[in-house]
Amino acid sequence: MTLPPVPSPRRVLTRLSLPERRYVTSLLRLETVGGALLLGAALLALIWANSPWHTAYSDLRDLRVGPSALHLNLSLGQWAADGLLAIFFLVAGIELKREFIAGDLSNRAKAAVPIAAAIAGVALPAILYAVSVMLLGGDSDSLTGWAIPTATDIAFALAVLAVIGSHLPTALRSFLLTLAVVDDLIAITIIAVFYSGNVKLLFLAAALIPIAIFGWMLKRRITNPVLLAIPALLAWGLVHEAGVHATVAGVLLGLAVPVDRRDEIAAAQDPNAHTLAEMVEHKLRPLSAGLAVPVFAFFAAGVRIVDGGLGPALRDPVAIGIVLGLTLGKGVGVFGATWAVARFTRAELDEGLGWLDVLGLAFLSGLGFTVSLLIGELAYGAGSARDDHVKVAVLLGSLIAALCAAVILRRRNSHYEKLAALEEEPEVVVDVDPRP
Repeated sequence: MTLPPVPSPRRVLTRLSLPERRYVTSLLRLETVGGALLLGAALLALIWANSPWHTAYSDLRDLRVGPSALHLNLSLGQWAADGLLAIFFLVAGIELKREFIAGDLSNRAKAAVPIAAAIAGVALPAILYAVSVMLLGGDSDSLTGWAIPTATDIAFALAVLAVIGSHLPTALRSFLLTLAVVDDLIAITIIAVFYSGNVKLLFLAAALIPIAIFGWMLKRRITNPVLLAIPALLAWGLVHEAGVHATVAGVLLGLAVPVDRRDEIAAAQDPNAHTLAEMVEHKLRPLSAGLAVPVFAFFAAGVRIVDGGLGPALRDPVAIGIVLGLTLGKGVGVFGATWAVARFTRAELDEGLGWLDVLGLAFLSGLGFTVSLLIGELAYGAGSARDDHVKVAVLLGSLIAALCAAVILRRRNSHYEKLAALEEEPEVVVDVDPRP
């Protein structure tokens, strides 16, 4: 009697093909540079905001420019959050579409793990935040910030990962990227649904027209940046006027970029071929990583912690909830969901990977910087006392998460480095005389 073949188990974190590894490596280089610029801008803001010249920093952040007639007389800090950050979300929108049409998220087996990890990595921090705030006697306004600890800053996380070690498996980096894409989708949805008030549907519907024109122009291979900027800026203005956070316009524009599955698969097999969506993303990413995100970080991270500013922040239930969410919530949520998928399905870890690798990655996902600060401003208002507490908590929670990840992944990096050294050692051949 012939037994039916036993299906091979699905791998939770599979190794990438050579073209995929090249793509991930090039992407990591850009994000790592962006992460370094992000960190540098945040440190500069912190130093300036706590220096004797701190009033000059706040005056610069609050300087208002723009036409009042169009409701665009905004501070420089608001322009960074509403305007420049839309470029970051435009790139995120392109990534989302590419992943869902031709990337790992188009494969149900591969998508199950990062989707489950991302959902748990959003739900558990939000639950921990709400529970801790209520137990610590927070007021009703405190619950407004429930979404602050749910986001992962991919540029910051990849920069830390690059510093931690260079011998970690590529599968971990790929998993972090895919998880961050799903995390971005959830964060965008949260901002659009929960942090947009008095939505004007007429303006929102009108914004779909320039977005459709933007997509049509790209489909016709009209890639002149000046021409593309016209419908893009019009869409941004209409979404802003509609009462929805303007960064949502960036996502919608990114989703309008044409993506062809066959072209994406063919380009993945040929490192010299590039699709339209990849070229658009390639041109926008330096602007996002090198300008938009660092400038936003500069205006968002400048919180004054000297002269008694740190104590009240750390006593605020909101700050405590954010720190718990970014550290325990993200770490336990991402790791627990990954373990559950492997435990209750046929999926299992790829050979050569350990659960400590996943645990370190889970803590690394707790670096919630850019989007966390943005949600904090939307929840409590830029420049408010509670918004300053949010900034302190996001910085502290991200630092603790980074340290936890560093302790685990540095040890794992040493382990993989030793394995690589053993594999590279030449085989020693001993010439033994067979005669007695």
